[in-house]
This record gives sequence, structure tokens and C-alpha cells, in this order.
Amino acid sequence: MFGCGGTEAAPEEVAVFAAVRPAGFILFARNCDNPGQVRALTAALREAAGNPDALVLIDQEGGRVARLRPPHWRKPPPAAAFGRVWRHDQRLAVEAARANASLIGLELASLGIDTDCAPVLDLGLPDMTAAIGDRAFAADPEAVAALGRATVDGLLDAGVLPVIKHIPGHGRARADSHRVLPRVDALRDLLEASDFAPFRAMADAPAAMTAHVAYDALDPGIAATLSNRVITHTIRGTIGFDGLLFSDDICMGALAGSHRDRTAAALAAGCDLALHCSGVLAEMEDIAAYIPPLAVGARARLRSALQRRHEAERTLDRAALLSTLARAGLADIDGQGA
Repeated sequence: MFGCGGTEAAPEEVAVFAAVRPAGFILFARNCDNPGQVRALTAALREAAGNPDALVLIDQEGGRVARLRPPHWRKPPPAAAFGRVWRHDQRLAVEAARANASLIGLELASLGIDTDCAPVLDLGLPDMTAAIGDRAFAADPEAVAALGRATVDGLLDAGVLPVIKHIPGHGRARADSHRVLPRVDALRDLLEASDFAPFRAMADAPAAMTAHVAYDALDPGIAATLSNRVITHTIRGTIGFDGLLFSDDICMGALAGSHRDRTAAALAAGCDLALHCSGVLAEMEDIAAYIPPLAVGARARLRSALQRRHEAERTLDRAALLSTLARAGLADIDGQGA
């Protein structure tokens, strides 16, 4: 899975994509200027890959992690806002989270973006890295699981594939994995009872993204993304997730070595797809010289995820969805109109 450098696919990028035929692409704010331009870009990327079903991903969580922003796009609330509603009205919080996700999904689908890297199922624990912060729904695993389920269902209602993250849990990390490899020293029993719980409750989700976090109790010193032990025994085993598994961005500072080596290690560990997000052409060319065909199991999981997306498409009433957000007090959060 590749990014690209700007608002159009450059000829040099198109040549790489045509040769490699990646499973899909991921967009960032640098790629999104206005609706017409984004629609043209997603179409051009799929054409370059020679695959009308090539996934196009984006991180449109809400709050500070939203690649699509005003004035062209609605500013969705951060996950923590739904956690605050949960504390006084659980039913309304779930309804609002689902409505918000459906609104995001409708917006993405209109642009040719079919996959949202959300929801975050990491626990919002105190004194941990601000890299998660209000991206988490709450500290309570039950609340995270319920609001995560609502978000997954809302995206699927709009025909958009959700990607739960960062499995098996980034909430106890004290460092930012964009810069360094965080180490979590919590005991396995605590992790299984708390951090893993939302992911276990959502083990039937169509797709997930790994955490660039090392867990002393699971495989010391190795990021989960690169650990066959964590992916096999914890993610696929203890948690029971059997859907499509993406790596987090292999360009992040938590990982060491060349981008080609990082890609190889993530795939060897058990990730189905590796995300290269920088859009730097030289890095993509280096990876392109290595990339193997999709593994048999990965291909089957990709087909299954695509089927979930296609089955979910339905008619949604945008005004009713906005009304649900208004009832929760989230229709005009942070001064931005819904």
C-alpha cells in the first residue's frame, strides 16, 4: 500500500504503481485540496494500479486526526467526545458514534475513498503518550468496545471499510511511535483484561492495523508489527482477529532498517499488507524491487473485506444523522459547523 506525493499522481509514481500493481493507496492532507481533485486522484490511482477495486485508505478519525478538513469537509468530533457522552447517556453515545461514522463514510465514498483507518480502540489512559490522547474513546474497555462497534457499523452502513487500530493496544505506550519504539511493561494478565478487551470484542471487524509498540510480556524489544509471536499468538490467537491485517506506517521512527527491510519484516511477521505512507518516490522504488505477490491467506482476507464493504451499502438520511449528533451536543463541536 503506497502513498503519493501531492494532489496528482506524478508520471514517475504512475510508472511505479503500474509496475507493482499495489493492493491500494493511502491519502493524507497533502493529497486533498478539494472534492473534485480528490475524486480525480482516487480514480487515477486505481487506473495506475490497473484495479478498480484497489483500496484507497485515509485517516479520517475526527478531531486532530482528520485529513479532510473545512471548508470543503465537515470537521468530525474526536473520539473522546463520544466517551464524554457515554458517561451520562450510553445509548445516545452509541447512536451518535454510529451516526458520525456514517457521515464520515458518506463523505469518503463520494470521493472514491473506500477505507477509513478508524476507529481507534486503544484505551485512553492517563499519563500516556499524547500521540493517542483524545483519539481514544475512553479508559473503560467496555465503553471503547461499544463505541468502537458503533463506529465500525456506521462506516459499513455507508459502504466504507473500517480498520480498527492499533492492535493489540497502544494505550499504555508512554512514547510516540512516530518517533521511537515505545515499550510497554505491563503484565500479560493486565493486558488481556484491559487493553486487549476492545479488540477481542471487535475480533469480527473486517480489517485492523498493528501497533508499532513492543510488549515485554509478549515479545520484548520487537514492535508488534514485526513480531510473528505477537501476530500469531496474540492478535490471531488470544484476541481472535482473523480479518485483513495492515501494518502501521513502515516509515515511522519506531522501526529501524531500510524501508525494504521493514516491509519484508512486517510481511514475514504475518501482516497481510504493509503501509508505506511518505510518498517519497525513491523509497517506493526501493520497496517495489522487493514486493512479493499477496500471500494466499492475505488474498483471501482481502476478498472477504471487500465483500463486507459491498454488502453494507445502503441509503442513509444525512439530515437524520446530523440530528442525532445534535441531540448528543456534538453537531457544532469546537466551533466548526457540521
